Amino acid sequence: MKGVIAPRLEGDGNVTVDMGVPRFLPHEIPFLHDDDVVVYNLDVADETLEVSVVSMGNPHAVQVVDSVDSAPVGEHGPLIESHERFPQRVNAGFMQVVDKHAIRLRVYERGAGETLACGTGACAAAVAGIRRGLLESPVRVSTRGGDLTIAWGGEGRPVLMTGPAQTVFSGEIDL
Repeated sequence: MKGVIAPRLEGDGNVTVDMGVPRFLPHEIPFLHDDDVVVYNLDVADETLEVSVVSMGNPHAVQVVDSVDSAPVGEHGPLIESHERFPQRVNAGFMQVVDKHAIRLRVYERGAGETLACGTGACAAAVAGIRRGLLESPVRVSTRGGDLTIAWGGEGRPVLMTGPAQTVFSGEIDL
C-alpha cells in the first residue's frame, strides 16, 4: 500500500483500515495470462496448482489447501514467488477454509519468506475466497501472528481490514 492511510478506532479497541479496491486483471497484478478468470492453473514442482491472483497494491497468488499445518509453504512458496508468470514476483498465500466466514492462512512473502502475518495477504485471501464462492463477508483470517476480520462489499468496493494495533517499537532520532 502507498499513500495516506486513515485508520478508524473501533469501540472495542480494534482498528479498521481501508485497504483499497482489489484488482484482478492479469496486467494489474502483473500476471502473464490472456484471460481474466477467477482461478488459474500454475505449474509448480511437477504439480498443477489452482491459484487466484489479486493485487492489493502488491501481487498475491492464493491457493486453497486442506490444512495450513501440512501445506508445503517452504517448498512451494519460493517457487510460486519467483514463477515466470509473475514478472515482478508474487506473495504466495496458502488458505484453509474453516467455514463460510473463517479461514486459516500462511503467507510466503516475496523477498521475505514466510511471515507470521500479512495484512494485504489476509485481504487477498478473503477476497479470493469470496470471488470463488467459498466465503462470505466478513471473514475472520487466522494467522500464526493473530486474527484479522476482512470485509469486502464486492467488485469495485474497498476492502476493510479490522484487527488489534499495538506499538512494536518507539525511539528517537537526533538530526
